[in-house]
Amino acid sequence: MTAQLTVHGADRVELPGGFGPIAALRTKDDGKAVALLVPGYTGSKEDFAPVLDGIGADGFQAVAIDLPGQFESAGPDDESAYLPAVLGQIVAGLVEHLAAAGKPVLLLGHSYGGLVARAAVLAGADIAGLTLMDSGPAALPDGPRRAALSLGEPLLRKDGIEAAYRVREQMNEQFTSWTVLPSELKTFLRHRFVSSSPAGLLGMADGLRYEPDLVDALAEALHARNLPSLVVAGEGDDAWSVPSQQDMADRLGAPFVTVPAAAHSPNTENPKALLDILLPAWRSWL
Repeated sequence: MTAQLTVHGADRVELPGGFGPIAALRTKDDGKAVALLVPGYTGSKEDFAPVLDGIGADGFQAVAIDLPGQFESAGPDDESAYLPAVLGQIVAGLVEHLAAAGKPVLLLGHSYGGLVARAAVLAGADIAGLTLMDSGPAALPDGPRRAALSLGEPLLRKDGIEAAYRVREQMNEQFTSWTVLPSELKTFLRHRFVSSSPAGLLGMADGLRYEPDLVDALAEALHARNLPSLVVAGEGDDAWSVPSQQDMADRLGAPFVTVPAAAHSPNTENPKALLDILLPAWRSWL
């Protein structure tokens, strides 16, 4: 129940980024490869806290980041700088930095981070494999999540980030899953949200609403470089439908696996089952 506050052995570090330092959690540099973990909308590096030690124990170095504009990573005031294509270039640069140590880099993108990871590959990121987790072929489909973005935009623009979070919190109170969260986790989630860039929240929201379908272009890029890929989804994902992610995997020629007892965030909802899927696949890629 304290997922993002899970105790782990990773160090808080800063990495070079195109808009300023990238805040990251990094496990010890004793692995055979680097797993670069990119979070989703309103997320942060802490979303991967429950899986960091497991990744590190299996011989990989885990590096989980805040994207520019998220939590502890600075970003510009230009909303267009937070679209997947632009952030993908930032992540591609980060891959280059991490690969300079001589170890292959495996890239995982969760939700909006999946759209960014895809853009990084299309920008030429020198990776050894790609995992898309609870992400989609294009913009969010019609539904509560997309509607919430449209409702939140005028509030954020007019009343600011604190007011936007108060409304978000009020909406959450109707869900039992929120009301049972420990107070310290609620405090963290609030602090993370209001510490993020308003321009970043608005720009990423546009990405989530208007990103085109680039699956065929991604498939071509992966196949041209003979790069392995994997699509993973929580069995109860309520953002992009599970069938749409299965179809995306088919178009990529990638294996598709669902995580039991998980919805949109297997990394926090069922981290052990997620690791049981990721680690064997990653080992087979090396």
